[in-house]
Amino acid sequence: MMAGGTAGSRGLDVILIEKNDTLGKKLLLTGKGRCNFTNDTDINGFINNIPVNGKFLYSAFSKFSNRDLIKFFNDLGVKTKVERGGRVFPASDRAEDILNALKRYLRENNVKIARGEVKKILADKQKVLGVILKDGSYISSASVIIATGGLSYPDTGSTGDGYRFARELGHSIVTPKPSLVPLETEESWVSKLQGLTLKNISIRVIDSNNSIIYQDLGEMLFTHYGVSGPVILSASSHMRDMDKNKYRIIIDLKPGLDDEELDRRIQRDFSRYSRRYFSNALDNLLPKSIIPVIVELSGIPYDKYVNQISREERKGLVELLKGLTVTVSRFRPVREAIVTSGGVRVNEINPSTMESKIVKGLFFAGEVIDVDGYTGGFNLQIAFSTGYVAGQNC
Repeated sequence: MMAGGTAGSRGLDVILIEKNDTLGKKLLLTGKGRCNFTNDTDINGFINNIPVNGKFLYSAFSKFSNRDLIKFFNDLGVKTKVERGGRVFPASDRAEDILNALKRYLRENNVKIARGEVKKILADKQKVLGVILKDGSYISSASVIIATGGLSYPDTGSTGDGYRFARELGHSIVTPKPSLVPLETEESWVSKLQGLTLKNISIRVIDSNNSIIYQDLGEMLFTHYGVSGPVILSASSHMRDMDKNKYRIIIDLKPGLDDEELDRRIQRDFSRYSRRYFSNALDNLLPKSIIPVIVELSGIPYDKYVNQISREERKGLVELLKGLTVTVSRFRPVREAIVTSGGVRVNEINPSTMESKIVKGLFFAGEVIDVDGYTGGFNLQIAFSTGYVAGQNC
C-alpha cells in the first residue's frame, strides 16, 4: 500500500494486485491488533535492531524515516503515542486506523485495486513487461513491485509467492526460516502450565558456550508445546543457529528481588503458614497453576510442614524461582512466525532504489527481502521505508 500510494502520488498509473478479499489483513494482526508501526529511536537504533542485513537499509531509512512515517500518519488524521521500549502505536490502539489511513492514501492517489492472484511476472531481455494473473488476464507495465511478504501467517496471503517470482527472474533466495516465533521445549512439565501467562518476569537466553545472547523483562506464555509471548518471540530472533539443546532459557520469576530479599520473603510466608504443608504455603508468592510444578521441581516433599523445611531446602527453592530453566528443542513452524527471515539476497537489489540489479523495472519492498528485525516496530518500518523508496523510483 505504501509503495502503490507513493507511486500514485507521482502521477503514475498504478494497479495494486491483492489476492485477499480485503487489503491489510496481516496489518490488522500486528501488535495484538494495536499495530506497533514503528519505533521512536534514531537510525542507528534501527540498524542495531535489525540483525540481518541492517546496513542495507541505511538509504531507505534516510529517505523515509520513522519521523517521516509518524508525520505521514498524523497528516492522514491518525494521532500516535509512544510506549515502553519506544514502541509507537496509534493513540486509539486500533490497527484499523492505520489501515484506513493507508486506504485513504491509495484513494487520494488514484491507485486502482485489482482483486486477483499473480501467476507470473513477464520479462524480456532483463526488463519487466508486466504480469499474468491466474485467471489468464494480462497487465502490461513498465515496473512491477514485489511486496508479497514472506511465509509467516499464510492465512493472510503470505505464502512465499514473491520468492518464486524472484527466483524465476534470476534472483537467488536465502532460504526462509522463522523469526519472532514461539519455541518448543524439552521439559515435560511445561505442558502442565499450558495457558499460564507470567507478567513482570525476566529471561536470559544461554547458548551452548554458556554465553548470554539475550535478556529481557516482560511477559511470557506457557503452551502445550513450549513457550511464547513477547519476551520469547524477541528471544527467538537471537537464536540464529538452532541445534537441538543448544539454547536454554532461564526464567527469573521474581526479578524485583535479589536472592536474600526473596529468601526473607519466603521466610515471612513460612512463618505465617507454619503449620501448613509446603504445597499449601506458596499461594502469596506464585500463580496457583505453577505451584505444583515448583513443588515437584524443588525436590521438597509436598506434604512437608514448612516449619520443618531446612535452610538448604529454602536456598534451593530460591535458586529455582530465580532460575527456572527450559531447554529449547526447535522453532515452531514458519507459518506461526510473526516474521520470516531470509528472502531475496540484498546484494542483488539497489539499496537506494529497491530496484533489482538483474531485471530492469523489477522492485522489492518489505519482508520478501532478506532483512528482518526484532519486535518493537522495526519490521513494519522496514516495510514502509522500502515501500516508499520502491514507489519513488519505479
